[in-house]
Amino acid sequence: MKRIVPGLLAALLISCAPRVGQSFEWRTDLPAAAADARQGQKLLLLDFSGSDWCIWCKRLDAEVFSTDAFKTYADANLVCVLADFPRRAKQDPALQAQNERLMRHFQVQGFPTVLLFSPGGELIGQLGYQPGGPEAFIRAIQQAHSRYAMRPPDRPAGPKLPLD
Repeated sequence: MKRIVPGLLAALLISCAPRVGQSFEWRTDLPAAAADARQGQKLLLLDFSGSDWCIWCKRLDAEVFSTDAFKTYADANLVCVLADFPRRAKQDPALQAQNERLMRHFQVQGFPTVLLFSPGGELIGQLGYQPGGPEAFIRAIQQAHSRYAMRPPDRPAGPKLPLD
């Protein structure tokens, strides 16, 4: 018994320790996030969610966004912004107004809607819930990025992030 307790204590401490090098976070300040995406040459992922009522949003979060595989990928490749529309939780009025403006600007009709932007703020793809976990979702992001990278140079730019 005396040997088991220290081993269990060590295992508990290791499992509770933060992961070094993983700084994934959902952001709400769109202009700052866009600046970070541009500076880091990362894609910007904008998630329109009803976090406390939308079943498909909850599934997307549980099956993709909350996984270590997605967090690791996002940490290296994405800046993630949450435009949340909760029904029960209180939200800062300025944040609520920003999210409403974004929803109107991009004509979001349902939740979840996930928009993907180039480092320069150009819309390059739209995603939503899809089965297959983080691997399928990451593959969809990569495919949207590849299509953007291979587009003809004379193609008009897509909609831009409204940063004013």
